[in-house]
Amino acid sequence: MKAVGFTEFGGPEVLQVLELPTPEPGPGEVRIRVHAATVNAVDVLQRSGPARSPDAQPPFVPGMEAAGVVDRIGAGTDTDLSVGDRVMAIVLADGSHGAYAEQLVVPAESVVRAPHGASDVQAASLPMNGLTARLALDTLALERGQTVAITGAAGAVGGYALQLAKADGLRVVADASERDETLIKELGADVVLRRGAAYPERVRAEVPAGVDGLLDGASLGAPTARAVRDGGRVVTLRGYTGPGERDIAYEPIVVFRYARERTKLERLRKQVEDGLITLRVARTFPAEQAAEAHRLLAAGGIRGRLVLTF
Repeated sequence: MKAVGFTEFGGPEVLQVLELPTPEPGPGEVRIRVHAATVNAVDVLQRSGPARSPDAQPPFVPGMEAAGVVDRIGAGTDTDLSVGDRVMAIVLADGSHGAYAEQLVVPAESVVRAPHGASDVQAASLPMNGLTARLALDTLALERGQTVAITGAAGAVGGYALQLAKADGLRVVADASERDETLIKELGADVVLRRGAAYPERVRAEVPAGVDGLLDGASLGAPTARAVRDGGRVVTLRGYTGPGERDIAYEPIVVFRYARERTKLERLRKQVEDGLITLRVARTFPAEQAAEAHRLLAAGGIRGRLVLTF
C-alpha cells in the first residue's frame, strides 16, 4: 500500500511516498481504506524528531486522524460497523502505524461512522482535536452557567472547545486577533477579547472575580493565572503544570486518554449532525504533497484544517 512518511528526522523535505505492507486487522480491530488524513502540529513534531517508543523503527508514518471506508473487520471483533461504512477514526501514530496511509488498522473503539452530510475530508478533521477539546472541558468539570476562557480560540482545538463549551451551557470568553474576531463571534463566543500577552488582564476587566476555568490553547503559560479566580482550573496542552498560586489547579492533558472512548467520539459525530460543531477545512493536498502541507502549517496563520487525500 502507499503511505507517506520518513526514514530520518528533519524538515518537510524528509517526507516521501513509501510502499509498505498492507496491514491486517486482528481481533478487536477494524481496517479503513483511508480517503483523507489531517495534518496536525503533532505530525510536524514527530517528523522533527522528538522521543518515540524505543521499539519504533523506521519508516515512520505520521497522522493521528483519518476518514474513509471500512474494508475489513478483524475476526471476533464486537462492533456495529460493517464493511463499506463511511467512518472516521483517531489514530495513535507510532512507528509505521499512522494515518498517512491508504490502509489503516485501528481498534474498533477508536472508530465511528462519519457524520451524515460531511465529506471524508471534513470528517477527518474531527476526531483528534474534537476529542482533545472534549477532554479539556471534561477536565475543567464546569457547571452550566459558569464561565470559561479560551486562548487560541481560532485554532483547531480552541474552535471546537468554544462550540462544545456553548453546547455545555457555559459562558465563553474567547481571544481573537483582529482578523479572527468575526470568526470567533460566529462560533458562538459570548465575549471576544483581543489576543496576546494582555489577554488575562482583559479577561479580568470583563470578569472581575476571574473566570471559573481556562483552556490555554495558545500556550500562554503562567500569565493565564491572572484571568482565573482563586481555586479555579487551567487546562494546558503542552504539559505545563502552572505556577501554583491562589490554589489554581493546572491540568495538562493528552488526547491519548480518550483514544478508545468511542462514546465520546459518537457524541461529537452527533453534535456535528445537530449543527453544534463546525468542521473547518482550509485546504486539501494530494498525499504526495504532504511536505507542502507541513510547510504551510509550520508557517502559521491557518484557519481551518489542512487535509491530505488518498
